[in-house]
Amino acid sequence: MPSRIVSIITLGVRDLKRSAAFYGGLGFVMSAKSDDDIVWFNTGGTVLGLYPWDAMADDAGVSPEGTGFRGVTLAMNLRNEMEVDEFVAKATQLGAKVIKPPQKVFWGGYSSKFQDFDGHIWEVAYNPFTPVDKNGKMKFNE
Repeated sequence: MPSRIVSIITLGVRDLKRSAAFYGGLGFVMSAKSDDDIVWFNTGGTVLGLYPWDAMADDAGVSPEGTGFRGVTLAMNLRNEMEVDEFVAKATQLGAKVIKPPQKVFWGGYSSKFQDFDGHIWEVAYNPFTPVDKNGKMKFNE
């Protein structure tokens, strides 16, 4: 069994260069391993990959006609409500569509949701029950 598992989330995108610029503009750090066929971002313990939509569908053996809610929301936790507001404002400036403005939520935190150019839903949240330290690591209350 491996001692360290690196999670990889790969998003199918219709315009690789545009999406790479969007995520880079949000502050994601592009890996030197990126090329014209796939883009990688190091995000701490998880790697975010961007791959052409049709090629990803072909690789999975499914139709590329994905529409509507796909049953997945990607999420990130930030250190406070102000960081959530700032991040969502930056995403909007870069072309994201806000589908839920930043607001206090029923579970006691503060949250917003936006869609990228390909309809991938991201939640940006401040969760007081799982604080984020100055290095961007979540501290779970166990």
